[in-house]
Amino acid sequence: MADMPARLAEIVDEFAAAPRDLVLEMLLEYADVIPVLPDDDTTREGMEQVPECQTAFFLRATVTPDGVVETLFDCPPEAPTTRAFAGILAEGLAGASAEEVLAVPDDLYQRMGLAQAISPLRVRGGTAILGRLKRQVREQLG
Repeated sequence: MADMPARLAEIVDEFAAAPRDLVLEMLLEYADVIPVLPDDDTTREGMEQVPECQTAFFLRATVTPDGVVETLFDCPPEAPTTRAFAGILAEGLAGASAEEVLAVPDDLYQRMGLAQAISPLRVRGGTAILGRLKRQVREQLG
């Protein structure tokens, strides 16, 4: 059984160890990790919407022939919390194998201590992003 990717585990530990009053600030730093897709961008094709998010959020996970998962996220800049969830996954899962992605715990954001810092609705959105990402990976592994 694979462990979650080392970088993601590091991020989780950083958040879990952080003082409660810094968690939101730390979270929002990840909002800048994912690039904003240009309006005429065709990379949105084949992206799946995550209806649990309060904003228009789209994602795609692609398992490359050598088994590495590439993630693509699209989320408006005016939704910094949701962008930050995606940023954490983009950075934490960079270069990860399909097995490592599937090993990420579903309660990732609770483990980071975010349930105390942000609304349950937002945590649910972040959890849904992870769930759909993992489902896309599983479907490609067949």
